[in-house]
Amino acid sequence: MESDFSSSLDMDDEYEKFIRRMNPPMVVIDNDTCKNATVIQVDSANKHGILLEVVQVLTDLNLIITKAYISSDGGWFMDVFNVTDQKRNKILDEGIIDYIHKSLGADSCCTPSLRRSVGVQPSENHTSIELTGTDRPGLLSEVSAVLTDLKCNVVNAEVWTHNTRAAAVMHVTDESTGSPISDPERLSMIKKLLCNVLKGNNKTRGAKTVVSVGDTHTERRLHQMMFDDRDYERSVDDLLDENVRPNVTVVNWYDKDYSVVTIKCKDRPKLLFDTICTLTDMQYVVYHGTVDAEGPEAAYQEFYIRHIDGSPVNSDAERERLIQCLEAAIERRVSEGVKLELCTSDRVGLLTDVTRIFRENSLSVTRAEVTTTGGKAINTFYVRDAAGNPVDAKTIDSIRQAIGLTVLQVKGTSENPKSLPQESPTRFLFGGLFRSKSLYNFSLIKPYS
Repeated sequence: MESDFSSSLDMDDEYEKFIRRMNPPMVVIDNDTCKNATVIQVDSANKHGILLEVVQVLTDLNLIITKAYISSDGGWFMDVFNVTDQKRNKILDEGIIDYIHKSLGADSCCTPSLRRSVGVQPSENHTSIELTGTDRPGLLSEVSAVLTDLKCNVVNAEVWTHNTRAAAVMHVTDESTGSPISDPERLSMIKKLLCNVLKGNNKTRGAKTVVSVGDTHTERRLHQMMFDDRDYERSVDDLLDENVRPNVTVVNWYDKDYSVVTIKCKDRPKLLFDTICTLTDMQYVVYHGTVDAEGPEAAYQEFYIRHIDGSPVNSDAERERLIQCLEAAIERRVSEGVKLELCTSDRVGLLTDVTRIFRENSLSVTRAEVTTTGGKAINTFYVRDAAGNPVDAKTIDSIRQAIGLTVLQVKGTSENPKSLPQESPTRFLFGGLFRSKSLYNFSLIKPYS
C-alpha cells in the first residue's frame, strides 16, 4: 500500500512538473512602484492550494503582507502582494529575493511540490511528535518530564492553546546519540505514556499522540490538528466579548455563485497565512480577494470563495461553522501575556527545568516556541498568572533569579490583552498543581479517574 501511495505521489509530481513546464510560473519583484513596500507579483497555472503555497513562502521568510490582490478565475492564478520586512522596510536583501524567485518561479518546477510540506516527510535529524488534548495546569511540564525520563531531548517545539484545548508539535532526538528515534518499541512506549498524560481526567474530549520519523510544516500542522480537534466549538458560557471577537461575516453573492467572506480584526504577524490555511483545509477555493493591513491596528480581508466542488456556502449551518473556524484560526496564534525569551546553551532537560519553575510559580503559558540552533536554545514563552491575569512583576523577578537574569529576558506585553473568565481554570498550559516527584515513576502513569 505504501508503495502504491508513493507511486501515486510520484505521478502527481511528474504531472505537476509537466503543467509547470507548459505554463511556467512567473515572479516579478518590484521595488520601484510602491513607496512603502516591495511589490511581488506571482502568475502561474491554477491549482487548489496554490494561494496557500505562495503565502506560506512569504510568511516563512517573516515578511509582513500589507496589501494583497488575489485573482484565480479559470485556469490561471495571479496574485499581487505588497510586503515589507519586520522593520517595515522594503525587501532589498538579494538572498531573500533570490529565494522567492526559486521557491515560486519557474525553478520551483524542479523541486518537490510545496504541498508536500504539510505531510510527513523523511527526516535525518529528529523524530516528530504531535500532541493534542485538554489544556490543564502543568501539562507541558508533565510532557517534558516524560520525554526527559525516556532519554529524549527536545530540540524544537511549538505549543498553542485555544478554547481549553492544547496542541504541540515537538522534534526530539535520542539523548545519547543525538539521532532520530526509530526503534518501534521505544516509539510505542513514548506514544503510550504521552497519551496517558494527555488524557488526564477528562472523559468527554479525547487526546491524541502521533509519533513519526519525519518533518511537517509546524504551523500548518498545528492549525490542522486543532481544527481536527474541533477547538472552534464554544460552549454558551465561553462566548467571547464582542469587543475582542474577530468580526467575520459570510454572505452569498447569488448572481455570481460566490460566497463573500469578510474579516475585520486587529492586525498581527501571519494573520493572512492563518486564514488562508483554514479556508484551504476546509476545502474552499479563493477566486478573488483583497487584503489591507496598512493601518496601525486593523486588518481587513475579503475573499470570494466557493467550495472545491464549485458550490458556494449553501446552508446556515455551513456558514456558522465557517465563521467559527475562521475565528478560531485568528485566535490560536494570539499571544496573551508577558513575552519571556530564554537564550542559553542547550542541554538535555532544559525545557523540563524551565517549565517546572513556571509551574511552581503558578504561571500560565498561552503559547511557546522552542528552537535549538548551533547548540543554542532560544525559547519564547507568553505567560500570564494562573487566573489569566497579568503577571506580577515580583513573580517575574523571582523566576528570572531562579533561571538566570541574563538567560531569561522580558521582551514585551501581550499582543492582544483581554480579561479571561476567572472561573475557567483550563485556560492555561502550565500551573502550580503538580510536583515533579509524582512523575518519576512513569510506568505507573495511567489515565486519571
